[in-house]
Amino acid sequence: QKEIQGHQPRIDDIHRRGEDQSQVDGERQSLLKERLVELKDLWDELIAETDKRHTRLMEAHRAQQFYADAAEAEAWMGEQELHMMSEEKAKDEQSALVMVKKHQTLEQALEDYAQTIHQLANSSRLMVNGEHPESERITLRQAQVDKLYAGLKDLAEERRGRLQERLRLTQLKREVDDLEQWIAEREVVAGSHELGQDYEHVTMLRDKFREFARDTSTIGQERVDGVNGLADDLIESGHPENASVAEWKDGLNEAWADLLELIDTRTQMLAASYELHRFHQDATEVLGRIKEKKEALPSDLGRDLNTVQHLHRLHITSENDIQALSGQVNQVQDDAARLQKAYAGEKADEIQRSEHAVTAAWEGLLQACQARRLLLLDTVEKFRFFNMVRDLMLWMDGVNLQIDAHDSPRDVSSAGLVIANHQHIKSEMETRADSFTACTEMGKSLINNNHYATDEIREKMAQLQEKRHKINKKWQDKMDHLQIVLGVLQFGRDASVAESWLAGQEPLVRAAELGTNVDEVESLIKRHEAFEKLAAAWEERFVQLEKLTTLEEQEMQRRREEEERARRPPTPPPAEQVAQTEAESQAHDSAARTSLDQTTLNQSVSVNGVHSDNDTSQQSLSQSLSVGKKSEPKRVCKPKQPERGSESESVNGPGRDSGLASSRLEPSATLPGRGGADSEPEIMEGLLCRKQEMEAHNKKAATRSWHNVYCVLRKGQLGFYKDNKSVSSGVTYHGEMPINLEEAVCEIAHDYKKRKNVFKLRLGDGKEYLFQAKDEAEMSAWIRSILSSVPAGSKDSPLGPRPLSRAMTMPPISPSSGDAVTMRNKDGKEKDREKRFSFFGKKK
Repeated sequence: QKEIQGHQPRIDDIHRRGEDQSQVDGERQSLLKERLVELKDLWDELIAETDKRHTRLMEAHRAQQFYADAAEAEAWMGEQELHMMSEEKAKDEQSALVMVKKHQTLEQALEDYAQTIHQLANSSRLMVNGEHPESERITLRQAQVDKLYAGLKDLAEERRGRLQERLRLTQLKREVDDLEQWIAEREVVAGSHELGQDYEHVTMLRDKFREFARDTSTIGQERVDGVNGLADDLIESGHPENASVAEWKDGLNEAWADLLELIDTRTQMLAASYELHRFHQDATEVLGRIKEKKEALPSDLGRDLNTVQHLHRLHITSENDIQALSGQVNQVQDDAARLQKAYAGEKADEIQRSEHAVTAAWEGLLQACQARRLLLLDTVEKFRFFNMVRDLMLWMDGVNLQIDAHDSPRDVSSAGLVIANHQHIKSEMETRADSFTACTEMGKSLINNNHYATDEIREKMAQLQEKRHKINKKWQDKMDHLQIVLGVLQFGRDASVAESWLAGQEPLVRAAELGTNVDEVESLIKRHEAFEKLAAAWEERFVQLEKLTTLEEQEMQRRREEEERARRPPTPPPAEQVAQTEAESQAHDSAARTSLDQTTLNQSVSVNGVHSDNDTSQQSLSQSLSVGKKSEPKRVCKPKQPERGSESESVNGPGRDSGLASSRLEPSATLPGRGGADSEPEIMEGLLCRKQEMEAHNKKAATRSWHNVYCVLRKGQLGFYKDNKSVSSGVTYHGEMPINLEEAVCEIAHDYKKRKNVFKLRLGDGKEYLFQAKDEAEMSAWIRSILSSVPAGSKDSPLGPRPLSRAMTMPPISPSSGDAVTMRNKDGKEKDREKRFSFFGKKK
């Protein structure tokens, strides 16, 4: 082919020169073309034949290469077949494992050679598909190679099975030999005859043998079952050595059954020895515990109920512990009865002696516990009765403090609250009646049962009855006193209302205008007639004011009794009795004055729970208690209607002198002003619900929600805290600065209807707060305290006029009622007079 390729340029040159010559020589043109065509055909035929020969040579080369590879594969597989047909047998497990591993290596090589077989098959298939001239021979040779490889694999699998069976047989033999040796070692321990010298020794032997038997049974049974399973598998699989396998299995099972029988026999022997030694040990321990419990019983009975109850609980616990011993005692008795049937002679006598000692000690302990329990129960009942008496005594002390600690009423509403609280105390006393009855019944029951502390119980019962009688009497005396105070306060309120009405009507009465024509005169007459009708309607109220209060009636009764005693001939009593009587009288008078003075002094009288503009009711009640004891009241008739010049007269109800009447309305010269510079600053604190309405003038607060704050009023400032602990630490609520009460106004929030007991605080800078108290009394107390804390001279301070509450049912006093008014006489001249009209005459 290379030579032909070398002649290709020459052939091409001949074709080119022939074509050139044919174009030059026209005569020989046809001949040249024929020769060129012939030359081209011959050259193409030569190239085609050359290609065919090259193809035949390549096919022959591929066929010879296939034959060579097939021969090499047959030779390798023949060599491996010799290894597979070996009849060598392993003598032990180790050699069997070596042979198995070697065979696994051969099988892996055979698997790896499968790639070569696959390549031969692919090569033969390509040649056959390409219609190779030797396709039949190639196919036959490939079939021989495949058959030889398949036979080799079958031999390898068969040899692997034989090697595995031999390996399992050697493994079974090793397991059987190891297990038989282990059983022989265990039989030595199970065949021991040692039974122990005492309880501790036999317990140790029993525990150790139990562990030995448990381990032997668990481990041995697992191993025997495993060996039997291997043997059964070999027999079922048809192993050539089935007879040997069955013989090994029977020998192993027989040895295992003998070992289990030895273990059971040894266990029974140790159990019998353990029961005998345990009985003696249990009897000794129970006897020691019984003696210990009996010695541990205390003799102390305690000094109070808690101690006795604690001792009783301890005794109950001790009895429970002792009852726990009853099971042990019964167990000792049952064991003794059972063992006496199994033993005789000296051992039986020892068992009986131990049982008798335990029974005697147990009966003695039970008797001591019962005696101690009864004594503690009696002591518990005694102290329980004493505690009931003490609780009732303390409760009566608390009631006594409540009776003494009630706030003195400042007005009619507060007096009603005080009386209601006092009535609540009575309800509590009635509720406690069952407790007193139960206590008395308990004391009588203890006395009837011949309690060892009968004398003390009788003494406590007598003290309880005496104190109960005293507290009932004190409550009734305080109730009578509060009724008297209520009557006095009601009179002061009604008098203040009446005076306010008179002051409001005075401008109409004093009017000097008589009219300039008929219409004006008729109008004035109609207005005066309306006033007379109104005055007639007030007549009944003035009549009620003329009635004596309970205090005045008692005072008159006391003076009549003193006058009667003074008219009697004197009978000198013993000196001691005189001194005692005078001391009691002075103490009674002092207590009455103090109680009633505190009712009215240093407090501004309020009408229906809200402060009024004057303090006349307060001062009148204050002086009525002192003036009423010095002089007999005088009756002065009240005029039917006011007249000119009546401002200098006093209008008093029957039984009241001018001094008493005027003292009800005029401020006492000895009392300090509420807003004086020398007065102590009001201090008050407590929990209120706060809401800020205004931040400044005409500017509402951004957040208008209610929050619970702890308020502290001190030195003209109101501070807010989270709770009382924050007060001590000085941490204010959200860091707010205390507000200054200068120019502050505090009043009831009548225009706020969503909540009850709400009052309003408006500051000078325009800020406005709402506060909610828990009840009306607390609200009034806060209003009074805040108003008292406003600095003197500030706007709307307590010294200035304060508006009347809407709760007032009478017309308020005119703001100009205390100023000079201009009046005209008949000549038309102006006359300045001081307006002094009042229901009571002023003190000169």
